[in-house]
Amino acid sequence: MRLVILGGSGSGKSTQAQRLCRYFDIPLISTGEILREAISGGKSLPNFQWSPTDSRTYVSVYNSLNELGHHARPYVEKGELVPDEMIIELIGIRLRQPDINCTWVLEGYPRTAFQAEELDFLLDNLGQKLDWAIYLQVPEAVMVSRSLGRSLPDDQPEIVQRRIELFYDRTIPILEYYDRRRRLLTINGDQSPEMVQQNILTLLSVP
Repeated sequence: MRLVILGGSGSGKSTQAQRLCRYFDIPLISTGEILREAISGGKSLPNFQWSPTDSRTYVSVYNSLNELGHHARPYVEKGELVPDEMIIELIGIRLRQPDINCTWVLEGYPRTAFQAEELDFLLDNLGQKLDWAIYLQVPEAVMVSRSLGRSLPDDQPEIVQRRIELFYDRTIPILEYYDRRRRLLTINGDQSPEMVQQNILTLLSVP
């Protein structure tokens, strides 16, 4: 099972990604986690250990993460989006880790139609294929309310509103991209987490 979770701020995508990972017993790939790992220089997560049988060594992965983290840090510290090429390379490193084993839930990526296309190219190179992109559809007012209710440092009203505006600007092309490829599942995210998960499992044809 290979899934992408799409949704705006406060849509519940992180919650559902974690629930699906537990349900299917598969790894969660979070772009936030990957960026933190890269910025820390590849030291904070034990998952980032390259298999000795792979032609690439742990040292090369460590160096790649360290270099990418160095370049990504200024964007993260300013709250800006990290450039596509950096994120794509970081996702590629993560997907090649031995704990992934061809099954995963990807959360926080892709965020643009270009990234969605690049993800497909990457998966082709890895001999994998995305099963479904799951879009958690939530009214704007609910996203704002949920985001402000989290009381996180960057969840200020003007920042939340800007994130939601950017989300709508970028999401429609991603939805169209996956819809054309018959890989889009749209879920009503304005329900309890349990109901949302059950609806996802139903559309995935899981008993």
